Amino acid sequence: MLSGSVLLLIITAQLFSCLGTVVSPLLLIPSSILTIFCFLKQTCSYMCQCSVYLPDTTFPVQKVEILEITARVLSEKFESELTKVSQYTKAIEIYEQKIRNLTIKVEHMESTSVSYTELDFQFLKLEINEMERLVTQLKSTLVGSNVIVEQLYVEIRNLTVMVNQLESLDQHNILAIRREIVTLQNRLKECEKDRNQTTAPPYFPPGSCGHGGIVNISQPYIVQLNWRGFPFKYGAWGRDYSLQTPEKDLYWVAPLNTDGRLLEYYRLHNSYDDLLLFKNARDYRIAYGEGSGTAVYKNFMYYNIYSSRDMGKLDLNTNTLAVRKTLPNAAYGNRFSYAGVNWQDIDFAVDESGLWVIYSTEESTGNIVISKLNETTLDVLHTWKTRQYKPSVSNAFIICGVLYATRPVNTRKEEIFYTYDTNTDQEAKVSIIIDKMLETVQSINYNPSDHILYVFNDGYLVKYNLIFQPVLH
Repeated sequence: MLSGSVLLLIITAQLFSCLGTVVSPLLLIPSSILTIFCFLKQTCSYMCQCSVYLPDTTFPVQKVEILEITARVLSEKFESELTKVSQYTKAIEIYEQKIRNLTIKVEHMESTSVSYTELDFQFLKLEINEMERLVTQLKSTLVGSNVIVEQLYVEIRNLTVMVNQLESLDQHNILAIRREIVTLQNRLKECEKDRNQTTAPPYFPPGSCGHGGIVNISQPYIVQLNWRGFPFKYGAWGRDYSLQTPEKDLYWVAPLNTDGRLLEYYRLHNSYDDLLLFKNARDYRIAYGEGSGTAVYKNFMYYNIYSSRDMGKLDLNTNTLAVRKTLPNAAYGNRFSYAGVNWQDIDFAVDESGLWVIYSTEESTGNIVISKLNETTLDVLHTWKTRQYKPSVSNAFIICGVLYATRPVNTRKEEIFYTYDTNTDQEAKVSIIIDKMLETVQSINYNPSDHILYVFNDGYLVKYNLIFQPVLH
């Protein structure tokens, strides 16, 4: 190697040797930097003198090797980080779905304040802590800012705050209330289970008052359309009650004329089968009754005599009026009739103890008045004044001295909503639903011998079985 910028290469050889061994390699050097001087001597040999110009700096082989190693290491790290990102992406997708599920749970808990338990809170906290740990790990391993991870972290922190707020609501004993609700629901299920069991209701003999009053009423049983036809929507019907001759049946049907006021005809049957088959019927005409408040007791029919406050007692054996007596101070002429039913100012009722009359007076300002009657003379034995307004009641009947008043709920349901006990002078609010076939109930008659309500419902004869509760000690 020559100093400076020129390398002087002197090659001495024979001509053919020089041409063969020196010139060929030198031809590989670019001609722009190569100058060859050849001098021919007399000894038939040549001396070649070449000058080669090369840059000052040599090719950096070591640096290239270092670069290759560095590139390989970076490639391996890139592949490793790319694998981690792929794994984290899958994990983020899973936890995004978990966040959505948790959001739904929390929203449900917010909307229904009694639909969660302490275990729900603990479960939610575990899930949120797990996701928060993963997101924190993602933030520490990813260099720089990552929008998705930051968003996940914020959502998880928001969920934590929401769950803590919901749990703090237990200061108002919501969880305790929920436990009470669960207890009540279990009791309700037990009651429903008991109700669905086909156990026979307690038996009470005919004429007995050893029960605690009505607890339920059966579904309606339609017997037939009244014998005068569909236009005759008003009236009454029932079965005679007599403890002296319980083996003797007597069924009666008394539809009013089409004006819904005048009682003119009635029909008697000596058995229920005769009633069903329209056999052996006895038709009678009277002059004249008013309204659907008719009742039959011990082979006598009791009714309000037309356009008066007088009571009539008709002997069914002879179809003759046996007694006529004025009911003192009773309102009449459709003054205080039942709701939806005209001309029923005076309503007779029969129970285990005998004959009653339900009415109103001007003095009572339309409230229901109950009087116990002497069945022979129709004299008033005792009177009770209630606080229930009669025109707000659709009908009434008496069982064991207790008045039961009804009112319509809708076109298909009636409700027993009020009672007045003449034995204790106590009134009460109750709720016993009666299903009805048609809209208006014109009359209700109770028979103590079979505990059945005989209802005249828009011209149809309908029966209901009563279920009594045992006496509560």
